[in-house]
Amino acid sequence: MDLKQIFKTPNPIIGVVHLQPLPTSPRWGGNLNAIIGRAEQEATALASGGANGIIVENFFDAPFAKDRVDPAVVSAMTLVVERLTNLVTLPIGINVLRNDAHSAIAIASCTSAQFIRVNVLNGIMATDQGLIEGQAHQLLRYRRELGSDVKILADVLVKHGRPLGSPNLTTAVQETIGRALADAVILSGWTTGSPPNLEDLELASAAAAGMPVFIGSGASWENISTLMQAADGVIVSSSLKRNGRIEQPIDPIRVSQFVEATHRGLSEKQTKQENSEANGARKPAAEPSKITSKMGNR
Repeated sequence: MDLKQIFKTPNPIIGVVHLQPLPTSPRWGGNLNAIIGRAEQEATALASGGANGIIVENFFDAPFAKDRVDPAVVSAMTLVVERLTNLVTLPIGINVLRNDAHSAIAIASCTSAQFIRVNVLNGIMATDQGLIEGQAHQLLRYRRELGSDVKILADVLVKHGRPLGSPNLTTAVQETIGRALADAVILSGWTTGSPPNLEDLELASAAAAGMPVFIGSGASWENISTLMQAADGVIVSSSLKRNGRIEQPIDPIRVSQFVEATHRGLSEKQTKQENSEANGARKPAAEPSKITSKMGNR
């Protein structure tokens, strides 16, 4: 997945538009135009604040269906995404919660959206919706049937869930990329608003072996400089909302502050890499006998 080609930067900041309750959801209010209007306002706030991409989620439809959502949800999300693609020039992605990746990739393919987020692409997670089983086999074949090049960003050990057994994070990342064929992986904390720790991000980045790793939750202007030391991009929502409250709309000022903090972190990361490379270039070459000894120890 070429992040620079899609997002015009190798380190994208993707803001999330949380849709108000859609038709058939328990809190559906009966006014689709109001939902579209709110989504347009938030997409504009993200674009004006400097975000590099947008992902649209049916976040307020909770409690979520485990897999396939109602057709009315698919129709409503398609309308919203179509409006947003005509409003902003940012790349747009889709996440149909809890795990309806087939609908997400169908919407994306019909609206020229560039990517989707899949909470469980492979493996089995115990969640508040029950056991969710990844369907990479069906999804990748469906994408091929559609003739689509929509990219798949897949969570590894997704938030609000627990894996069956005790999988190794390195193995989980490698299998999500190498066997489930994700185009990028996402690492989150355990819940909405909680970040992954730096050590886990470093492990995931090493296991991904050059494939993009995204921070999937809990990023804020206070911690993003640290977290971006071990990630390629970030998906962010809660900290961009007015007063940091999840039910509030996105605040363009908070978006700008977050973008500035992220760029500072990336500058620090680049400086460290340049210093490391410079220090490495100044080190004398190891003597042949020492090289032989190290190889033997392996």
